[in-house]
Amino acid sequence: MKDRYDVSNLPEGQFEPGSKGLVLKNLLGIKSKKEMEALETDQYMSVLDSCARRYGRSHRFTANDLLDIHKEWLGGIYSWAGTYRSINISKGNFHFAAAAHIPGLMVEFTKDVLSVWTPCHESSFEQNAKAMAIVHAEFILIHPFREGNGRMGRLLANLMALQAGLVPLDFGDIKGRKQKFYIAAVQTAMRKDYAPMQKVFGDVIRKTMRQF
Repeated sequence: MKDRYDVSNLPEGQFEPGSKGLVLKNLLGIKSKKEMEALETDQYMSVLDSCARRYGRSHRFTANDLLDIHKEWLGGIYSWAGTYRSINISKGNFHFAAAAHIPGLMVEFTKDVLSVWTPCHESSFEQNAKAMAIVHAEFILIHPFREGNGRMGRLLANLMALQAGLVPLDFGDIKGRKQKFYIAAVQTAMRKDYAPMQKVFGDVIRKTMRQF
C-alpha cells in the first residue's frame, strides 16, 4: 500500500515545507519521513498500552472512543488529530467514503457494527476472527481520519483481541502477496462479503498464538 493519498482539498492536504511532499504539515516542524514514522510508531505503542489498561473486557466501543484514541495518539503531532477528515482521499483507483458522509457513517458504524461485535467475547476462534474482520473492514472502508487509519484499525483489532482473551496481534506478515490479498479483502467487504478478511484475521491470530 505504497501509493500516495490523492487529496482534493486543503488544509489537511498540506505538507511540511522542506519535506519534498513526504511529510504532512505538523506541529513539530518535522521534515524527515523516517523521523516522523519513528515518532508516530513510538506514540502508537504508548497509546496501545494505555488503551489496553483503560478499556476493559466488557467495554463496548463507540466512534467517540476512536476519536479520543486518535487524539491521544497524534494530538501532539497534527492539529487535526481527533477529528474526522474534511478532504476526500483515495488509494490508487479505490476511493474511500466521501468526507461529507463520514459523521453519519460513523454513527451507523457505532450502531450497526461496534455495538454488535464489541465487546469481543465470541464463542469460538472462527467467530472471534469474524468479529474482528467485520469491524476492521467496515472501519477501513470509511477511512475516517486523514492519517493513521490502518494503524487505528489494527489498534482496535488488538483491543478486541484482548477482550477475547488473546494477546496483541502480529500483523507484520501482511506484505507482498498477503498484502495484495488484504487489499482485495477490503474491496470485497464493500459487498458485505467478509470471508476473505476473516481469513486474514484467522491467519494473523494463528501466527500470533504460535509465537506465544
